[in-house]
Amino acid sequence: MMDHLANTEINSQRIAAVENCFGASGQPLALPGRVLLGEGILTKECRKKPKPRIFFLFNDILVYGSIIINKRKYNSQHIIPLEDVTLEMLPDTLQMKNRWMIKTSKKSFVVSAASLTERKEWISHLEECIKHLLSKTGRQPCREPAAPWIPDKATDICMRCTHTKFSTLTRRHHCRKCGFVVCADCSRQRFLMPRLSPKPLRVCNLCYRQLLAEKKKEAEADRRQVEPIPSVLTASMPA
Repeated sequence: MMDHLANTEINSQRIAAVENCFGASGQPLALPGRVLLGEGILTKECRKKPKPRIFFLFNDILVYGSIIINKRKYNSQHIIPLEDVTLEMLPDTLQMKNRWMIKTSKKSFVVSAASLTERKEWISHLEECIKHLLSKTGRQPCREPAAPWIPDKATDICMRCTHTKFSTLTRRHHCRKCGFVVCADCSRQRFLMPRLSPKPLRVCNLCYRQLLAEKKKEAEADRRQVEPIPSVLTASMPA
């Protein structure tokens, strides 16, 4: 079905319509062999509160953005390669139902559908596209997905020290490693995580210590690999 639609006029028109909706703020989406399979509005659990987002499923990427005027204008375009995506089903909460997590190596987030049937359809199509893509490329699924950010409203206190209370003057911060909501004192360090960003990112003190330990362990392993092996013959020869 995907290959059959790849070079059709209707597929080209549909992709062009999506590009027009994002305008100059979006990236070009038309590529040889790329097929637009479907679209829909999902609720994305953002840092401040859940927000509706438009999602477009292609045979190789997932695109989403903010809705300015539905069917006419979108912005804040995000493009996710499907070969980097894994999915995780989540239980319902009092506020959100029909939830699942979209996990990638750079960013992970929770979305919810308007109905259970809609969620099943999204999951089914996503899994089919991911499976088809991985079989073509020979790649393995993402094994180290980024931690999703815990929403601000999930806690009134720092999730590390558990005594600092957030207020207008005491801001919330997020650890880019674990996603916890933390205070400034518990997240003064920054660490370079190339998988997430080319710049050092804010991390909580616990994750910072863990990352330092991992870096030290990796450096020690690298040092052992490059150390010259002493020659038995040279060592046994008299001076």
